[in-house]
Amino acid sequence: MKKLFAILALFASTQLLVAASANDDNSKKGKTELTEAQKERLAEIEARVDEIKAMDFSTMSKEEKKDVRMELKDMKEEAKRAGGGVYISVGAIIIILLILILVT
Repeated sequence: MKKLFAILALFASTQLLVAASANDDNSKKGKTELTEAQKERLAEIEARVDEIKAMDFSTMSKEEKKDVRMELKDMKEEAKRAGGGVYISVGAIIIILLILILVT
């Protein structure tokens, strides 16, 4: 009986994962519309990243390198916020695994 529940739980979890990924693809296509301000900001970020790639880091001090890293990190976070998306947390993954272990 335990094996039957384990097989059903495994089957159900794989079906949910497939359905979730198909749903994410559709929602991403609908959310890709950016406003003019977002498009302009994205172009500014891309231009700045290209400038940073062209820099010579060997002549920079430690503080300057740190500032550039922090600037890149901030731009990356800003781009993620503008893009949106659905993420699953580590805690949710642990809970799902615990439920699967308890069911088996």
